[in-house]
Amino acid sequence: MKLPAILPLLLTGLILGPATGALDLEQLLGDLLFPIVSLAVAVILFEGSLTLRFSDLQDQSAMVRNLVGPGALITFSLAAVSAWWLMALPAGIAALLGALVVVTGPTVIGPLLRSIRATPKIATILHWEGILIDPIGALLAVLVFEYLVVSQTEAWQVFALTVATGLMIGALSGVLMAQMLKRRLLPRYLETVGTLLLMLTAFGISNELMHESGLLTVTVMGIWLANTRDLDLEPIIEFKETLSILLISALFILLAARLTPADIRLLDWRAGLWLAGLLLVARPIAVWLSALGTDVTLKERLLIGWIAPRGIVAAAVSALFALKLEQSGIAGSEPLVALVFMVIVATVILQSVFTGTLVKWLGLQAPDRNGYLIFGANPFATAVAEALHKMEVPILLSDTNWDNLSNARMRGLPVYYGNPVSEHADNAMDLSLLRRVLILSPYRQLNTEVAYHYQDLFGEDKVYRLAENGREKSKRKISRDRHQKLFGDDVRYATLLGTVREGGQIRSTRLTESYGWVDYQLENPKAIMLFARNDKGKLRTFTAQSPFEPKADWEILALHPAGVGLGEAP
Repeated sequence: MKLPAILPLLLTGLILGPATGALDLEQLLGDLLFPIVSLAVAVILFEGSLTLRFSDLQDQSAMVRNLVGPGALITFSLAAVSAWWLMALPAGIAALLGALVVVTGPTVIGPLLRSIRATPKIATILHWEGILIDPIGALLAVLVFEYLVVSQTEAWQVFALTVATGLMIGALSGVLMAQMLKRRLLPRYLETVGTLLLMLTAFGISNELMHESGLLTVTVMGIWLANTRDLDLEPIIEFKETLSILLISALFILLAARLTPADIRLLDWRAGLWLAGLLLVARPIAVWLSALGTDVTLKERLLIGWIAPRGIVAAAVSALFALKLEQSGIAGSEPLVALVFMVIVATVILQSVFTGTLVKWLGLQAPDRNGYLIFGANPFATAVAEALHKMEVPILLSDTNWDNLSNARMRGLPVYYGNPVSEHADNAMDLSLLRRVLILSPYRQLNTEVAYHYQDLFGEDKVYRLAENGREKSKRKISRDRHQKLFGDDVRYATLLGTVREGGQIRSTRLTESYGWVDYQLENPKAIMLFARNDKGKLRTFTAQSPFEPKADWEILALHPAGVGLGEAP
């Protein structure tokens, strides 16, 4: 459907709940609703915080740092003040609403960026803002909520103790879990389950010691683990992603279904005016001030100021907080969930519909998506990536082996560490300039998963994979094996890797009228043809299924064995 998944989930919940009354949560779950939502939100916040590495924040541009720092506080302040003034919400509820709508999130930014084709600069800024603001905004919302709850007792000491408890137990749990993982105190197959168990235990203990400190605890624990050196979190992140997808899918339907027609009727003209102010005033001001002193142009500020769809954290956390506020007897919280859901639906729909037109009007369209995602960072794949990078072709290397990727990263190549078909990869990888996939890894089973995933995403003719021998292929009996066979029917992974390790090199040769394709092949019979770039700058990949004949002024990229001279154009 080319839409963020949260939108149809929310609409389904609205149809089952306030529209038809088919789903009655009080009858279905009763007293279990609150603990189920509470534990689910704890898992979601923990999974999000596992991606907040301070090194990523330091590596980003000043614009990204400003957006997730001062920019977030500006949006929070303007949204809160306008909600208090326009809708006459209590100050505490208005502040909580302002904190909740700060978070954009990668799950809604990613699909939008893939559809609008903005320039790499814009895509990078929005991409990293979505990743980093997720846990930062959640932490801000948790702190505001805890202050709101404890302020009912008029005791600053209670708030300070709540925050201290969350920080202390979160940090201690992070240290304990990190040491357990480093020292291999758990069997490998129990590490993911053990991490989940310890996280939920810390959540429960923290809430027992200090009411409502558990969400802060799990957020701090995740951030601590994410920033612990020499810790392999990839299996844990993948497990949490799978669990989060299940929880989020259920939560959005259940929470939207819990809305009543009375809740929706609270969304009057003042709510619409507040939404307009959030989209057209608060966000642009935050972006404008964040861009001061940076190289972001006026047109780029206008586009970034428009794009800020809200997502998972805002919906899940707002529903949990509304439940807790009801239990605490805090007045004025009734419209909280309806307002947040209104922001989510409005921002996703409006920005999905109008952003593409705005990008064209501002002249900020990216060049054609002609780049390659390369799965595998072995010496041959790295050599291919380096050759394409020198030709200014967008590339991204992905591998589950950090040693391979570290070598590529030292060469200045963009890399992604992890499984390229995971939910984390969908959120973290910038595919805005990539349209084709080269599968060059030795991981046969994962190669198949990558091929299927990107055949669905990019199209079958955009996925290139090395040929397999008959024995391997017959074992798997793949019925959907319709990828392009890289470099020919007889080219195998072992051949390519062996050639590079023996000193073979990837070289570029330009054809001329007097030195054509036939001459090149005759003088380089042992070369493995990889790519050809035509006189218009379009890059083509040599495959078994789609043969072509390069012409004059085309540039040939081929792998030449060591010790074999390269034929030169006369």
